[in-house]
Amino acid sequence: MPFNLDKLERLETQRRDFLVRALGAGFFASGLAGAMLQAAYGAGKVPRELPPGKSIYEIKGRASVDGTQASLDTQVQPNSLLETGRSSRIIFAVGKDAFILRSNSRLQLSGNELVNTLRLAAGAVLSVFGKSEHRIVTTTASVGIRGTGIYVESDPERSYVCTCYGVTDIQAATDANSREQITSLHHDAPRYVTAGGAVGQRIQPAPFINHTDTELMLIEELVGRVPPFAFSGSGYTAPRRDY
Repeated sequence: MPFNLDKLERLETQRRDFLVRALGAGFFASGLAGAMLQAAYGAGKVPRELPPGKSIYEIKGRASVDGTQASLDTQVQPNSLLETGRSSRIIFAVGKDAFILRSNSRLQLSGNELVNTLRLAAGAVLSVFGKSEHRIVTTTASVGIRGTGIYVESDPERSYVCTCYGVTDIQAATDANSREQITSLHHDAPRYVTAGGAVGQRIQPAPFINHTDTELMLIEELVGRVPPFAFSGSGYTAPRRDY
């Protein structure tokens, strides 16, 4: 049975403290994650690493890959085009990168054996990445990424960028003087990146919106990792990164 992400979103507030305590106590590292998550979410609903040959974990509503309606058996390639309709979502992985593409979104992946660039023409995507460098391009921003969890929304006049954890280099598409490096442990510095505005000032502070820690835990699990934000003082050496 697929992981019920909608239900998890509704219960996010009351469950977050439990999960963070579990992470901080080392349950993921010690192999007790399954039992702990089953206690929180119910038996049979704990996400697992996708098996070889599988790209898609869940589809809600209308989602296409390379112009064809997607199914759970569809393969997503490093250069695939993904699109979603109204009230739709697709959760998928390519290599050691995993994603939740929201409704009304258009995402072009680029790469050969691995994804290296994502072009988000519209909509929103939550992403977690492996060790290689990546870049996300939106309507108004270019974001360089190093081993990071990141949430991005792309609108014609403004993009939203939350570096959930890791390091990003953000630059406004219309102004090379508007640039900022973000180092984040846990959603520390969300930003809006605008198409217009004063030179050098097109990156502005933003609130934390529209994504959850539960979603990050889910997609990290699909590629065999754990998000680092609960491991106080451990930086990025525990256990999400072992290289």
